[in-house]
Amino acid sequence: MSDPIPSRDSFGSKFGVIAAAAGSAVGLGNIWRFPYVAGENGGGAFLLTYIIFIALIGVSVMLAEFIIGRKAQRNALGSFKKLSPGTPWYLVGLMGIVAAFVILAFYSAVAGWTLEYTANSITNSFQGKSPDQIDNMFDTFIAHPWRPLMWQGLFLIATAWIVWAGVKRGIERYAKILMPLLFILIIALAIRSVTLDGAMKGITFLFKPDFSKLSGGSILEALGQAFFSLSIGMGALITYGSYINKKENLSSSAIQVTITDAIVAILAGVAIFPAVFALGGNPGSGPGLVFETLPKIFMAMPGGYFFAILFFVLLAVAALTSSISVLEVVVAYVSEELNIKRHKATVLSTIAIAIPGVIAVMSWGATSEWTLFGMHTFDFLDWISANVLLPLGGLLIVIYTGWMLKTKEVKEELSSQGKYKVILFPVFNFIIKFLAPVAIAIVFLNSIGVLNL
Repeated sequence: MSDPIPSRDSFGSKFGVIAAAAGSAVGLGNIWRFPYVAGENGGGAFLLTYIIFIALIGVSVMLAEFIIGRKAQRNALGSFKKLSPGTPWYLVGLMGIVAAFVILAFYSAVAGWTLEYTANSITNSFQGKSPDQIDNMFDTFIAHPWRPLMWQGLFLIATAWIVWAGVKRGIERYAKILMPLLFILIIALAIRSVTLDGAMKGITFLFKPDFSKLSGGSILEALGQAFFSLSIGMGALITYGSYINKKENLSSSAIQVTITDAIVAILAGVAIFPAVFALGGNPGSGPGLVFETLPKIFMAMPGGYFFAILFFVLLAVAALTSSISVLEVVVAYVSEELNIKRHKATVLSTIAIAIPGVIAVMSWGATSEWTLFGMHTFDFLDWISANVLLPLGGLLIVIYTGWMLKTKEVKEELSSQGKYKVILFPVFNFIIKFLAPVAIAIVFLNSIGVLNL
């Protein structure tokens, strides 16, 4: 294997690896998506199923991406070109780059909403409004001709500014700041939530499994959520894996990142469900749980003004830690494969992503009449990434690692060329070759309507 590109940046510390990779995994999927999906699928039984899938499949798929990236020391597309030259496998890397591009286009819209609601919380804009008026605030905002665009633009600039600085001085440096901040914020919110009168109902809902509420669809939702929340299948972990020092223990890194991701999702549930139950909200209120239900909860909560600010700042920070990794996938490709300097690659990538991003963010306004397959742009980008690009990309990645790479090579990379013992390698090998492909294939086929479970 050839040496990595001499000028290529890399992570400088073990904590930097964990903070950056955990930052990639921890995002709106944990704090926005997990609570409402868990709320719609019965709470405790869904949480338990989600944790099982995270432990059983999530760690192994994450390791597969780390192995590909670190072994090749290249971007998502370049990794497959280097490891399997002259074969169509590079298309898997290309799919990851396309997924990252598509995801950031609509993800930046949702991230912009978090900035709007942070501003609304600071200015106390929810105070004195009826529940219907708070609902209307969200509908009015997303249809506004320029406010969603302004916040999306600011968010993309912040993301690009960090990526512009490079891996060590940008991504790693800010991950070391943002991830501890995220934990401080979410723990403070969780403590406040569980101290409310009536909070125990929410704790029971989240932690006491009621398997009568768990359907086949709920199980697939749990697997899909595990997949989505770990940033698997979009090239981010391959790209970050390529920046990990050869001496680092990949297994412990993947386990620590996965545990961090699961803890944040659980803490998000602890921060939200006790408050929702204590103050008469509906845990199954869907995607509007954060932007419509929670502002009402905060206004009815003692100290709600302060905790509303904390929550939406937390949401914005989580969005930023993930968006950094997603943009890095595209920037690394443009920089290395098209031989464009990093600063220029960052600017070009951000502008390119902003074009469909603007169309997506205006899906409730100027571009509301523009549809693809009966969906407006935002919903189409969300659907194609979550239901096609991510699961299909993840499926091909585990097939490639399990069946195309030599078992000896995989074990050598996983053990850092024999430096670390890989006691559970037979288990990992079985999951990657058999269990993960079958599970991901079922999710993929169900998501595109071939199966109806």
